[in-house]
Amino acid sequence: MIAGGQYKTMGTWPVFLTAISTILGAILFLRFGYSIAHIGLFQTLLIILLGHLVTVPAALAVAEIATNQKVEGGGAYFMISRSFGLNIGGAIGITLFLSQAISVAFYIIAFTVSSRSVLAWVEADYGVIIDPIWVNLLMMSLLTLLMLTKGANVGVKALYFVVAALGTALLFFFFGTGPGNPVLDPSATIPEIFITESGETIHRFTFFEVFTFIFPAFTGIAAGLGLSGDLKDPRKSIPRGTIYATIVGIVVYVAVAFKLWLSAPLESLASDELFMEQISIWPPMIAIGLACAAISSALGSVMIAPRTLQALAVDGVFPNKMSRWLSVGKGDRQEPVRASIATCLIGFAFVA
Repeated sequence: MIAGGQYKTMGTWPVFLTAISTILGAILFLRFGYSIAHIGLFQTLLIILLGHLVTVPAALAVAEIATNQKVEGGGAYFMISRSFGLNIGGAIGITLFLSQAISVAFYIIAFTVSSRSVLAWVEADYGVIIDPIWVNLLMMSLLTLLMLTKGANVGVKALYFVVAALGTALLFFFFGTGPGNPVLDPSATIPEIFITESGETIHRFTFFEVFTFIFPAFTGIAAGLGLSGDLKDPRKSIPRGTIYATIVGIVVYVAVAFKLWLSAPLESLASDELFMEQISIWPPMIAIGLACAAISSALGSVMIAPRTLQALAVDGVFPNKMSRWLSVGKGDRQEPVRASIATCLIGFAFVA
C-alpha cells in the first residue's frame, strides 16, 4: 500500500472533477468545429457514439472491478495488474504512464494556443514579442512547483475553480448566437479542397482521420482512477465519479456538436479552430475556457501520472535501484515527489 488509510480523505468529487476536466478538454474547443466542417454533423455524432461504445463499457468494467476488489494506489494500472498479472499489467502500466506524462505537454501547448490573443495584444501595444515556447515552459514550471511543494490535495482544490470557469465558458457558448449555418444539412461538409479567405488551402479530412484526433477526448474517463490511493472509499467513489463524468461528457459533446452545426458556416469552422469565440455571448470567455480546459486536464494528468509510476515502482516493475528510488513517497500521505520529478521532466522534454 502506498498511502496510509488514515490519510485518505478524498471522496467522489475529486474522481468526477479529474475525469470531467480531461473529458471536456482542449479537443472539445479546438477540434469539434473541424469535425463538423470536415465530415458533417451525422458523422460527428457517429464518432461520439463509436467512441462511447468503447469507453462506456470500460467505465462499467471499472465500476465492477472497483466494487468487487480492494483498490489501492495506481488506479487503472493497479486494476489491470491485479486482474491479469504483473507481466501484462506492467507492460500496459508503463505505456499508460508515458501517455499520461506526455499528455501534460499536449495540454500545456493547448493552453498556449488559448493565450494567442494576449500575446498578440502584448506585441501590438508594447512591441514585445513573446515566443510561445516560453509560455509553455512557464506553465510547465508552475505545474511542477505545485506538484512538488503542495501535492494532489491542492491540485484537486484548484480543479474546483478551474472546472467552474470551464462550465461558465460552455454556458456562454450555448447562450450565444453565431452567424448561423446557411446549409442545415447534417451530412454537408466543406469541399474536398477548400481555400480560406487568407489563401490557406485546406484538404478535407476523412472520417477515420477525424476519428483519430477526436477519440482521445473520450478516454478521459480513466483520469480519476489514478487517485485511488487517496480515496476514503474507492469502491464507491471510483464507480460513481467515473460514471457521472461519462454521462455529463456525452451530453456536453452532443450539445456542442449541435450548437456548432446550427450556429456557424462550415467554412468558418474549418478555417478558424476557435470559432466558438464568435458564437459566445462574450468571446474572451472561450479563450478563458480553453485555458481552463487545458490547465484542468494538465493538472489531472500531472497528478495521476506520478501515482501510476509510483505504483509500478512499488510492484518492482523496474530494476531494483530504480524501483526503490521511485517508490519512496513524502510525508504521511506518501506523495510521489520523486515520480512527479520524472513526470515533469518528460513534460519539459515535450513542450520545449
